[in-house]
Amino acid sequence: MLRLDGATVRFGARAALDAVDLEVADHETVCVLGPSGSGKSTLLRAVAGLQALDGGRVLLGGADQRGVPVHRRGVGLMFQDHQLFPQRDVGGNVAFGLRMHGAGKAEQTERVRELLDLVGLPGAERRAVSALSGGEQQRVALARALAPRPRLLMLDEPLGQLDRGLRERLVVELRQLFGRLGTTVLAVTHDQGDAFALADRVVVMRDGRIAQSGAPVEVWSRPASEFVARFLGFDNVVAARVTGAVAETVWGKIPVPDDAPQGERRLLVRPGGVRIVPVEEAPAWTVESRTFRGSHVVVRLRPADGPPLDAELPLREVPGEGAEVGVDFRTEDVVVLGDDTP
Repeated sequence: MLRLDGATVRFGARAALDAVDLEVADHETVCVLGPSGSGKSTLLRAVAGLQALDGGRVLLGGADQRGVPVHRRGVGLMFQDHQLFPQRDVGGNVAFGLRMHGAGKAEQTERVRELLDLVGLPGAERRAVSALSGGEQQRVALARALAPRPRLLMLDEPLGQLDRGLRERLVVELRQLFGRLGTTVLAVTHDQGDAFALADRVVVMRDGRIAQSGAPVEVWSRPASEFVARFLGFDNVVAARVTGAVAETVWGKIPVPDDAPQGERRLLVRPGGVRIVPVEEAPAWTVESRTFRGSHVVVRLRPADGPPLDAELPLREVPGEGAEVGVDFRTEDVVVLGDDTP
């Protein structure tokens, strides 16, 4: 459906997109993640035709899009602020793209009714957009983007203005909706939760390049580099010397997978892989703090020498602050990270 070949965009001396190669298959939902300035929004604008390329190509359905204007690319766009037309009612907003494509009145009416039912706003055609909640406006914007049956739907921070509870509900609904429609989706967001809940594939960007691409479970469980690990919120990263199936670190000897890269490396220990054991079985660590996160607790542990370590524990296993405990590590939650060069 979509292919970027060496897509490059420069603003002065800075490459906002630096020779990016990316493919999105039919019916696939790809979410592009990254911090501010990583190039994710520039990528979306380049695909839409809102930003000219300085090098490389954008192909849709195998056709080079150089010189093809936005309205002829057959893509749907949905932005963070929805950009609904305040002077039009809900039905008028949803029908806008259909009118631009020359659809007749009867076709417009039927398509608007169908889409409002689909997004959970049946019978809302005559409502004023100013009277809608943020979540309802998001649904109207989605219906408007889907109305002309775009071959590619592109979302720019689609849930960015909504509160956490509403975002969590809507992202599940969106994934189910895209699955039913067979829609091909390219979305950009800075929110890991949204991306991992919505996507078939996650692409993490850094400084205009792709730092890692893979299925959500793959990226979450095996970050490719220290940058990706820290961007995903993992702080248990430490220098290590890997020899065989053991890594020597300031936290002591840590088991690593048998196929782990050898030598001087950076090591990630996922918080869920840190186990509390009796202090008699291992060097003593001090419980520095506890942070409750619903069904589990993040416990910050301080060794006698070295940086702190976070452990994710069930409520029933949480020791008190100031307690002395031993620490053990699960091999399956230890990741030897790759080169961090962007």
